[in-house]
Amino acid sequence: MNLTMKHLTVKHLTARRLLGVAAAIAIATPALLGAAASPAVAAAGAHCDRGDQDLWDDGPSRNVTARHCSIPSHEKRWYTVEIDTLVQTRYKGDTLDGGVERTKTLHHRTIRCLGYTTDADKGTVDWFGCPPV
Repeated sequence: MNLTMKHLTVKHLTARRLLGVAAAIAIATPALLGAAASPAVAAAGAHCDRGDQDLWDDGPSRNVTARHCSIPSHEKRWYTVEIDTLVQTRYKGDTLDGGVERTKTLHHRTIRCLGYTTDADKGTVDWFGCPPV
């Protein structure tokens, strides 16, 4: 009788282990597929020909004004934006009145931004929440 109980206990543990392994696979598979899909989401990002970013003494702006942009079709929280030419203007002081200290032109940059607004009259897209490049 003891042997039978021990035998049943072993079967029960084996079934629990198999169930645990199956659960782990079921949980991990979507995570792995999601990680594999990330480049596809990045490829569906936006592209802009030119962007302008103002930089200040007290910290860089997190906004970029861009022209000739393709707007992504997805409505996600973060957008990947490829910019052919990004012009960063550094100002003296904390206002435009301080004058321009220097301008830096970067080519083929990829930035991430939290969102955007468009101005159809000007043909621009204002990307906001973009950490500095």
